[in-house]
Amino acid sequence: MKFEKEAKEIVKLVGGESNVNSLVHCATRLRFELKDGSKFHQEELEKLSYVLKVLVSGGQYQIVIGPNVDDYYNAIFAVTNLKSGNDEVKETTDKVKLSDRVLKVISGAFSPLIPLMAGSGMIKAILTLFTTVGIMSDTSSTYLILSAAGNACFYFMPVFLGITIAKQLKANAFVGGAIGAALLEPNFLGLVDAGSVVDFLGIPVTPINYSATIFPIFIAMLVYSYLDKGMKKVTPQSLQCFLVPMVCLMLMVPFTVIVFGPVGTTIGNYVSEFVMWLFSLSGTLAGIILGATYPFLTMLGLHWGFTPITLQNLEMVGGDIIEGVCVCAVWSQIGIALGAYLKAKKNSKIKSIAGPTFITGFFAGVTEPILYSIVMEYKRLMVVVAIGGACGGAIAGTLGVTMDAYVFHNIFSALVMSYSPIWAYAISIIVSLVVATILTYTWGLNGLDADQKKDLLPENTTEEISVKEHASEKVEILSPLDGKQIALKDVDDEVFASGVTGKGIAIIPESNTVYSPADGTISVLFPSKHAVGITTNEGVEILVHIGLNTVMLNGEGFTAFVKQGDVVTKGQKLLEFDKEFIVKKGCSLQSPLIVTNADQFKNLVIESRETLKTGDVAYEVLI
Repeated sequence: MKFEKEAKEIVKLVGGESNVNSLVHCATRLRFELKDGSKFHQEELEKLSYVLKVLVSGGQYQIVIGPNVDDYYNAIFAVTNLKSGNDEVKETTDKVKLSDRVLKVISGAFSPLIPLMAGSGMIKAILTLFTTVGIMSDTSSTYLILSAAGNACFYFMPVFLGITIAKQLKANAFVGGAIGAALLEPNFLGLVDAGSVVDFLGIPVTPINYSATIFPIFIAMLVYSYLDKGMKKVTPQSLQCFLVPMVCLMLMVPFTVIVFGPVGTTIGNYVSEFVMWLFSLSGTLAGIILGATYPFLTMLGLHWGFTPITLQNLEMVGGDIIEGVCVCAVWSQIGIALGAYLKAKKNSKIKSIAGPTFITGFFAGVTEPILYSIVMEYKRLMVVVAIGGACGGAIAGTLGVTMDAYVFHNIFSALVMSYSPIWAYAISIIVSLVVATILTYTWGLNGLDADQKKDLLPENTTEEISVKEHASEKVEILSPLDGKQIALKDVDDEVFASGVTGKGIAIIPESNTVYSPADGTISVLFPSKHAVGITTNEGVEILVHIGLNTVMLNGEGFTAFVKQGDVVTKGQKLLEFDKEFIVKKGCSLQSPLIVTNADQFKNLVIESRETLKTGDVAYEVLI
């Protein structure tokens, strides 16, 4: 589970689960009410890398996390028996975009496996080096034993993912692992080796080797999670221990091999035929498309459709154009690892992952650790890996690069002249590597969560040159309401005043209506309706926070006219609130209007004034 370790640390340092009366969260901070404040270890909490600030105010013990506070909040309730002080997480989660929910499950599935993949990849890299320079033979028993240690993680990937995905979806993790293991069980693999069509109760089955694939097990776990929940609802408690796992295994294993075998094979064949047609039409176009999509085809297991064509090309023609282009996608992933390593701070989490995965990709051609632990973790890198592969693929496709021997795409296969023309191959992979490295360094790792940003070099360091420093564009942020303007540093809240949560101003409202300060999308709307986040079309993340400590009102006195995911325009009504009620409840009306990702932009230009009218320019964001 994401942030499980961090959640346990926080609970321990607030005095343990038994010391917590209640816990709620607002836009950026966890708010604890504790039984015994002497057990609150403020200094220890402030030392944690993911904690931005700690303060005690109004009887609450507040831990400032940043924009991803709801993930930590959710993790705390997952590792304790605490009861929620509000329904914030449940309601917020239900409104998250489907794409974000999918990516969250994928990230959570791979996060526990990152150390294993990195370590296994390093073993493969060392073995490749040893066999290349002649220290060890690839037929020796020593090599075979160590190779088993390095290959196990990737070969049995369906088993590991069955466990981690099932956990994410709140199903039995070991049943999930058993479903993945069934796809690699010797009896089933015997059917694969036989190469013939078999049947299950008369239904045709095409046996497929599912080792190292992830798409089938993801879909299987999604279906299994619903089956598991449904079975538990209709099965007597006394029978659930054996009956639910038994029925799930008996249904899910045949379902997986019946559905995903022929579907995956058919789709893979169509993809390979389409790619060959593209090459006949235009080598450049084929190189762009294949170079951009190959990492994602690999994740879906559809790249296997290329293997028969590759082997046939090697035997009959002497060289394969498909792998001559796909190699660029591999070096694009290696470039991402290099860019992430250069961008990250010393001893940071990103650097500790990027360094070993770069080595495994460079020396062994094993890029799964890069793909799953870095690319899938940071959304922008999915775009980067596609662009890097497409740039190199365009060159390789245009110049007709071919792979002339069935080899792993690593530095050693290049040195032994496994591609031709070698000069064209060299140009194409260097372009992919360089483009991916530069894009990762300058853009791909921007827009991170607050705790992730701490892993990167400071924006003003000489080691980082941001493309945004050369931009002259600006985004105007309008005042969302009428009121008196005050400097953010004068806000009666230490967190907002310090600028930890973002830069901007605050307004003491004289009206009761909040209007959109910019064109964009509602990225956050808290169930308490006291705060709303808007992400502009340019990527500026704005937070309008009405009053201080108003999250404790649990939505009373607030009315929302939008929901998360809505597209809004400047001046569109977002919220209404009752000023008198807020004051009566003892809350301040000081309302921060901040840019939470201001460190990604060149500067904020704020004009000092006494009052603002709705629609006035509150400040400009230089991008």
